[in-house]
Amino acid sequence: MEDKEPLTEPIHIGEKRTCPEEDSEPSAKRARVQDEADEEEEPLVGEDGEGESFADMMKHGLSEVDVGIHKFVSDHKGFSGILKERYSDFVVHEISKEGKIVRLDDLSVPVETEVRRTPTDCQALTEEQKQQLADLQLFKNKEGNVAIEVENDSKEKRTLLHKAVKTLYPGLETKTEEREGKKFIVAYHAAGKKALAVTDLRPGSPRKHSWPKNRGSFCHFVLYKENKDTMDAINVLSRFLRVRPNVFSYMGTKDKRAITVQEIAVLKISAERLSHLNKCLMNFKLGNFSYKKHPLKLGELQGNHFTVVLRNVSCSDEQVEQAMMSLRDTGFINYYGMQRFGTTAVPTHQVGRAILQNNWTEVMDLILKPRPGAEKGYLVKCREEWAQTQDPEAALKKLPVKRCVEGQLLRGLSMYGKKNIITAFGLIPRNNRLMYIHSYQSFVWNTMVSRRVEAYGLKAVEGDLVLRGGTAHVLTAEEAEKQSIHDVVMPLPGFDVIYPTHEVGKGYRDLLTVDNLDIDNLRHKVRDYSLAGAYRRILIRPSDVSWEVIQYDDPKVPLIYTDVEKLENKSLPVYLKEGKYRALKMEFSLPPSTYATMAIREVLKMDTSIKNQTQLNTVWLN
Repeated sequence: MEDKEPLTEPIHIGEKRTCPEEDSEPSAKRARVQDEADEEEEPLVGEDGEGESFADMMKHGLSEVDVGIHKFVSDHKGFSGILKERYSDFVVHEISKEGKIVRLDDLSVPVETEVRRTPTDCQALTEEQKQQLADLQLFKNKEGNVAIEVENDSKEKRTLLHKAVKTLYPGLETKTEEREGKKFIVAYHAAGKKALAVTDLRPGSPRKHSWPKNRGSFCHFVLYKENKDTMDAINVLSRFLRVRPNVFSYMGTKDKRAITVQEIAVLKISAERLSHLNKCLMNFKLGNFSYKKHPLKLGELQGNHFTVVLRNVSCSDEQVEQAMMSLRDTGFINYYGMQRFGTTAVPTHQVGRAILQNNWTEVMDLILKPRPGAEKGYLVKCREEWAQTQDPEAALKKLPVKRCVEGQLLRGLSMYGKKNIITAFGLIPRNNRLMYIHSYQSFVWNTMVSRRVEAYGLKAVEGDLVLRGGTAHVLTAEEAEKQSIHDVVMPLPGFDVIYPTHEVGKGYRDLLTVDNLDIDNLRHKVRDYSLAGAYRRILIRPSDVSWEVIQYDDPKVPLIYTDVEKLENKSLPVYLKEGKYRALKMEFSLPPSTYATMAIREVLKMDTSIKNQTQLNTVWLN
């Protein structure tokens, strides 16, 4: 699976663990700590209101055949199983650029050779004050602040108190006030817009901490997170540390509906400050700290290691053996997974096609028009307002959160008018805009690979492409006889690729022609939307494949032993010899930009779309 599943709506079955900023008192101060873009609690509603169940609404969603996914490579008999019934059934560990599986196994702060005087060394805070500040940090203080009298303290002592509070209690800010003729240091929460407006790293900032010259500028750490995607997690960390999100770097984004473990780097934030977050954040854990001279770069990882549980499987042990041996020995078709195309009745590749056609009215319409299926209530109201009035400002008022794609486009339309859709569309972040283009390329690739497997099977043939030194080479009949199907690639359409010379390769031109696109002219007048193209292997063979069939009685019992459970010395999951239910637990490693859901699809031989999985969940629960 590609690192992240950005467009997948969660299936709300089984457990629900919440982040700290979403879990405690519903006070105004707690609300300010929440991300303004936090849309998690908004109920999903259908086009006709809230009467439909989630399963009914998902009937309007995409299935695999809608995005070109048709073929399998193995000949074993498929069986049913429920994927991600609980998010803890899907665990992802990043594989570092050195080829090591990233694990959280050490929460200690590294001991540095240089001994520095820190606020904690000075014992600037009393035990009572520490308790009061801890309560404030966790929103248990009804006063909303803690006042520490410093009337008789020296300037040096007051400075140490300021530093101690900010270092030991991330998320708190301090100021000096006079009350009834006495001087106090007042600690208070500084989350939200005001916190984001200032950074630890701003020259001359009173919060700027000294940084030892012999220490690397970047603190690398392992981030363990549950049921949050990577960017949401970064936003939470940045608010509590009072820094901008762009001081963090990482090698890949990870799923939301999963437990994931990955390496993160942050500029000039100490391991001590990061470790304090473990006291106040639920469903996050930070550890394995080290200082290095460099940040992380997207794509540097070697891949991801997956531990997946498929619950309520209906198959014999022999079927499981056949399926898993085929996955290990032959692999699976390297399709782009369903998360690449969205979950609603308007797939992202249709928007991408309209962009490439330069049909901006259709782009606007596809993004903003009402659609059947599951969506958050305020989005439904926004779309209805747009359909009735075509007034971007009126539609924008229906959105409590303006940073979604619809909100950004409406804001652009209200600023530049409906005659300047290209400019308005440009207000959407670049990565989101390019997602639509890449989705169309993925749809074409999936479709053509299905045709390739249908026509020629699992062997290299004359006219296929392989990469030699990074350059595509067309196989002759003689070369094809000696070439493995695992080396064969197919192109994503673009101006900088060549196409297979057999009949399936010629189908690219036909497919793009039907979509009113010229395969010989895929440069767009807006440079960002020009397609260079790329090559992608037809088959992927996972490594480190293992599996076992598990029996259990309680459908809510965890079946995977996580890194945090190991650190907390919790007992291992107990698997029964005989139980009401059977599950298939599998592990495997995949290279970057491949989809674990497509590997699982090959094992089950069933549709992995949310539309289908929701129906399975509903049938089982009923």
